[in-house]
Amino acid sequence: MKRQRSNGTAGRKESAGRVHGSAERETGIRSSSKRSKNGNAGNLRGARKEQDPEIAGLPVSKNDEVVIDIIGMNHDGEGVGRADGYTLFVPGALPGEKALVKVLKTKKQYGYAKLLEVVVPSPDRVAAPCPIYDKCGGCQLQHLSYAGQLAWKRQHVVDALERIGKLRVAAGDAAGAVSDGAGALGTAHGDEGIVVLPTLGMAEPWRYRNKAQVPIGVTDGGLVGGFYARGSHRIVDMETCLIQHEHNDDVVTRVKAIGRELGITAYNEETGRGLFRHVVVKKAFRTGEMMLVLVTNGQDIPHVEAWIGLIREQLPQVVSICQNINTKQTNVIFGDETRVLWGRDVIYDYIGDVQFAISTRSFYQVNPVQTEVLYSKTVEYAGLTGRETVIDAYCGIGTISLFLAQHAERVYGVEIVKEAIDDARSNAELNGMKHVTFEVGASEDVIPRWKEQGIEADVIVVDPPRKGCDPRLLETILEMKPERVVYVSCNPSTLARDLRILEDGGYRTVEVQPVDMFPHTTHIENVALLVRK
Repeated sequence: MKRQRSNGTAGRKESAGRVHGSAERETGIRSSSKRSKNGNAGNLRGARKEQDPEIAGLPVSKNDEVVIDIIGMNHDGEGVGRADGYTLFVPGALPGEKALVKVLKTKKQYGYAKLLEVVVPSPDRVAAPCPIYDKCGGCQLQHLSYAGQLAWKRQHVVDALERIGKLRVAAGDAAGAVSDGAGALGTAHGDEGIVVLPTLGMAEPWRYRNKAQVPIGVTDGGLVGGFYARGSHRIVDMETCLIQHEHNDDVVTRVKAIGRELGITAYNEETGRGLFRHVVVKKAFRTGEMMLVLVTNGQDIPHVEAWIGLIREQLPQVVSICQNINTKQTNVIFGDETRVLWGRDVIYDYIGDVQFAISTRSFYQVNPVQTEVLYSKTVEYAGLTGRETVIDAYCGIGTISLFLAQHAERVYGVEIVKEAIDDARSNAELNGMKHVTFEVGASEDVIPRWKEQGIEADVIVVDPPRKGCDPRLLETILEMKPERVVYVSCNPSTLARDLRILEDGGYRTVEVQPVDMFPHTTHIENVALLVRK
């Protein structure tokens, strides 16, 4: 969850072609029938000769046009179709559709195709509201209704648990979890499998991101900032992003205009010259405070006082203007040095009743509304009564730790990034939480040392990066034998893998709750509850 970095606005085109449901089209071309480039369905021999000899004999060739049934969608949001049993991945196609596609590339087991026309559309197909959806790439599912997105994300989790983890999932959209009112959670399904609950979505799934990271470049001699065109590093100018908070859009637009007015040069990644690399904006939803970070290729900013003055005049909600210096020829956004040009070095925001100080480099969840939903479910699964000791592995700046600390007797957090632990300690002090301890290091090294010191955890919470838990941490959890493990995950595949290991080590996965932190993208968060057998 926490390492997810989305930088864009939208994704694949609503259909990447025409939506056409006419009976003439459906009956005019049979499903999986082929057409060559000149329309002659029978003259494919020449194209076949050009294929790699080891994949000769496939039912389709490059440039064939075929009508196929879309039977599913992969984890990248691409439609999965079949042409005479051969798998084709089709961006923009939805399950249940019949589509006319053009084969772009073939491999031995599967190929890729372009969506030309939707012959029979899915009832869940909608028109993508973003005008640059076909050019960007930040979103992948705007052409799928929001209800359809939530259902697909739950099924994606179920599929990963069953196929990768070899775990049994309770049938149906089960909501069979029951609580005894004192935090003890069981399941109405007993040994019938893991309960995977319906995905928790947003009432308003737009404008939810509190952070924008926009690359700056030059097009037709003018300063632009927006997103990289798909498959390239050509920057396309953008004025609005429907998943960003409106104030982020406004700040980026005004900063670009000020840069043009002052004649600021944009960084050219091929030559390594030019000054302005990125503009980063952070918005605190609860307090309204905003931070602006100018990422530059060098320390000196021409007309810096005029720049600061215009920003302050035009953007009064900005309380922090910082400069980050990155002189390396890399696509990494931030460099090592950051300095405050004006105002504070942090902005403040809340998750629930817990206050956080957010610096330029602090990781902070980009969807604060759903973060509170996610953390509330984490606390529920932890079953805290105020007497427990909790260990938070991968604690970051202490967001989950401090949320848990409201309900626990003692919380220990560990994180390998020193700067994050510094932030975590500051945030604990900010909230007057003296019963929380943070330590720098790898969880698999620090937690055994805590155990030697007599620290026994009733609950261990893990919130790892996309690659999942370190194997040694899983071994440590099994040796510590906490009553409960709460696993917060941003990757269903590694979640399933790690749950299998914990199950084999003596735990039972009771329930998994998907949470939609990133609407209109293929990403899905999960919170899983495991109890010791």
